[in-house]
Amino acid sequence: MISIPYLICSILSFVPAIVLHEAAHGFAAWRLGDPTAKRAGRLSMNPLKHVDPFGTVIMPLLLMAANMPVFGYAKPVPYNPAYFKDPRKGDLIVGLAGPAANLALAALGAVAHALAAWALPVHLLAQNDLLFYFLTLFLPLFSLINLYLAFFNLLPIPPLDGSSVFAFFLPRKHLPKYYRVQRYAFPIFMVAVILVPYVLHVNPVGIYLDATAGTVFDLLFSFGG
Repeated sequence: MISIPYLICSILSFVPAIVLHEAAHGFAAWRLGDPTAKRAGRLSMNPLKHVDPFGTVIMPLLLMAANMPVFGYAKPVPYNPAYFKDPRKGDLIVGLAGPAANLALAALGAVAHALAAWALPVHLLAQNDLLFYFLTLFLPLFSLINLYLAFFNLLPIPPLDGSSVFAFFLPRKHLPKYYRVQRYAFPIFMVAVILVPYVLHVNPVGIYLDATAGTVFDLLFSFGG
């Protein structure tokens, strides 16, 4: 059963994580000369501008209920590589901007946790439930969810950000075929994410996230005591 504090902290962590992730994509594209995301209102900090019903709401809740790593995705930010001086390089920069924003937020959460653990006396935490949950639940969960989002989105599956990284290193002659399979790759991947753990009792995405996001999380919070 999901506890109320955990649910609240998860929502308060996940919403800014996806908003900053998507806004970072749009900001990077805008800085590279593409006004598409700005015209579409996707540089906004308003979560409603970025929500995808399944990826932002349903999937994270299902994963939370199944006691699996909470991750998801928002509506992809529209951009037009034709505006970039170097379309392939611009596509790479825009793709990496979202995960980079999540990594920065995760590091910020770890720094805040270390400072709070150092500055707040133990007896104050014992007497104040809000401070206790902020230090022991919210900040670690905030960093962990941002790390999950960063590394999940770095998977080379369209339309996840890792597909932009993969396409950058793919020889140009293979790009047309790669773009043709994009429309089928993600639905198949999501079916695998949901079904494989239950059918085969193996969770490859969870193993990947533990090895990447989990390892970085342990490193970041090893300084917080």
